[in-house]
Amino acid sequence: MKMDVPNNRDLIAGVQAQLDELLGRSLLRKRRHAESPAAPRQIVDGRELLAFCSNDYLGLAAHPAVVDALREGATLYGAGSGASHLVSGHSRAHALLEDALAAFEAPHLEQARALYFCTGYMANLAVLTALGNSTDAMIFSEALNHASLIDGARLARARVSVYPHGDVRALEAQLIASDAPTKIVVTDSVFSMDGDLAPLPELLGLCERHGAWLVVDDAHGFGVLGANGRGALEHFDLRSPNLVYVGTLGKAAGVGGAFVAAHDSVVELVLQRARPYIYTTAAPPALAHALLASLAIIAGDEGRERRAALQARIAELDDALALIRWQRLPSGTAIQPIVIGANDEALAASSRLHEQGLWVPAIRPPTVAAGTARLRVTLCAAHTQDDVAQLAAALNTLEAEQFELNTQRSQA
Repeated sequence: MKMDVPNNRDLIAGVQAQLDELLGRSLLRKRRHAESPAAPRQIVDGRELLAFCSNDYLGLAAHPAVVDALREGATLYGAGSGASHLVSGHSRAHALLEDALAAFEAPHLEQARALYFCTGYMANLAVLTALGNSTDAMIFSEALNHASLIDGARLARARVSVYPHGDVRALEAQLIASDAPTKIVVTDSVFSMDGDLAPLPELLGLCERHGAWLVVDDAHGFGVLGANGRGALEHFDLRSPNLVYVGTLGKAAGVGGAFVAAHDSVVELVLQRARPYIYTTAAPPALAHALLASLAIIAGDEGRERRAALQARIAELDDALALIRWQRLPSGTAIQPIVIGANDEALAASSRLHEQGLWVPAIRPPTVAAGTARLRVTLCAAHTQDDVAQLAAALNTLEAEQFELNTQRSQA
């Protein structure tokens, strides 16, 4: 019997059809090419733009002390680590950084220890797969959690239950109904597309009453929240042995990587069990060396000054925006979302701003829910009052023009 020979060109045609569908729904994404360090004013594709899209919240990515430390680290340790941490890639720089991070978060954790990872994505995968490494475990996941937490829950052997955004009562009902001997509640601290804060005090209270872990992904809080920049735990003045803290070091800290901080025994379990830690080459030691300089800035007077400057920029944007149809979501964080609704309208708004020299990305599904496409404005300490005024004026004008255009269309 003669078998049909597959037409391999059909494989490419199938992929192209998927890309065409994304394009038709205004969901195709593209990259721009930054040609200068992360900063409010950045050269992008040969043109200077005023950027409101970076997570460099404290302006440390190009800070001279951090850059000098990175250069010194490369001189001391070379360009790469050469192996995984558990083989031969764990350097003195990594060890010093982990000790410093543990000491930094110690006021909020019992017998604190920290473990450094290449990325925040890997750290979240590691924690959930290590703690949830049993079908007897159950993970209670916030509905708006970051993709890395969702994927970590999927990869874990534990059962998964999703609770509605910020709904403490619904979570309590799920915890009461669960007979799992190991319960793990996991949440972002600052939600990356909405800018709001999880109700961490209430969540921790539930976890302590029901004997559950509370895993907090503080990607957008570490370095920014709290009087000393320790993040969401300091912001809410929390301390508990039930806490497992994940801090990102490529945002406010300005360099790269992430860390898990918790009780020494929890961190040891992650080190022993987590495949994302065991089976990957350690990050370059030079990055860890640079992060020591970054951490010193965050914890010192300059860090406090930069956090105060960021809060001033947030307040200025709040005062200057006068939107009619678009909705600025309530946020006291560096993330300031402006919901527009339709994908094509959000893309058009981003494009119009780009024409004026303003870099503000349009965020569309599946990152956000259908019908809630938005401009995601992120502010940083290095922005000036004039920068914020320029952005607000452009947004007010653009929204008013779009509102008038839509009114004319509805009346036609």
